[in-house]
Amino acid sequence: MKDLKRIFISLVTIFFLLVGNAYSDKIKIGTEGAYPPWNAKDASGNLIGFEVDLAKELCAIMKHECTIVEQDWDGMIPALLMRKFDAIMAGMSITDERLKTINFSQGYADEVASLAVMKGSSLESLNTPKAINLSKKGAAKGTLKTLADALAGKTVGVQTATIHQNFLESGDVGKVKIRTYKTQDEVNLDLASGRIDAALAAAVAFTDYAAKSGKPIVLVGPTFSGGAFGNGVGVGIRKGDNSTTVGKRDTKILKDFNSAINTARFKGIISKLAIKHFGFDASM
Repeated sequence: MKDLKRIFISLVTIFFLLVGNAYSDKIKIGTEGAYPPWNAKDASGNLIGFEVDLAKELCAIMKHECTIVEQDWDGMIPALLMRKFDAIMAGMSITDERLKTINFSQGYADEVASLAVMKGSSLESLNTPKAINLSKKGAAKGTLKTLADALAGKTVGVQTATIHQNFLESGDVGKVKIRTYKTQDEVNLDLASGRIDAALAAAVAFTDYAAKSGKPIVLVGPTFSGGAFGNGVGVGIRKGDNSTTVGKRDTKILKDFNSAINTARFKGIISKLAIKHFGFDASM
């Protein structure tokens, strides 16, 4: 009888250990730390921003112990595939091209893009519709022609390896002179100093920089979405392979993030954080 009792206690102990390990699974999340207000660093070098706050909220909902690590943007997906971390939260838009390599959670925020110039620029009076969705090619055709004419001979700055660079290189706005930069901060600095005529990035990246720096940067032309600009921003995760233990873990991480995003949206957490960091509700 005592042996049966010991076996029962041992089985119960093992059960709770397994359950505990499932909930204490440690997840590393990669972010850039150089794309405010999505992600950035404070004066002490600590990672801050909308996605840093959101990551902490999602991890609390998932009951995972999370570590947020810094990674250069152009090495973000390779680092994920090399298992340096388990997920990406770095203002990364969900695009068909990226989906060939990695999975994404459902989107947690919209990221409309915009051109920006310095106040007084000849491009400031650019007259176009307020917004275009590139998924609707026909509707955007006239606007793209207007932009191509306006940008002819101009130098446009953009962060390398981004949807914004891809769009400029697509030819949709003609043969633009493109200057690439490693970080968005470098784009902003060269725009403010007059070394480029215009820049293309997430609209909030410019409005955030203008508000903090006091530089007279203005958004011009339409905001862009759809097509090359993707379908919102989501958590990037390795493609799971259920035939292996690590593959099953990746599949579970994707499922956990999707569930946590649903919960955070339902509770208004994403809306609250978006308003705090962007000044408006960018939740999806």
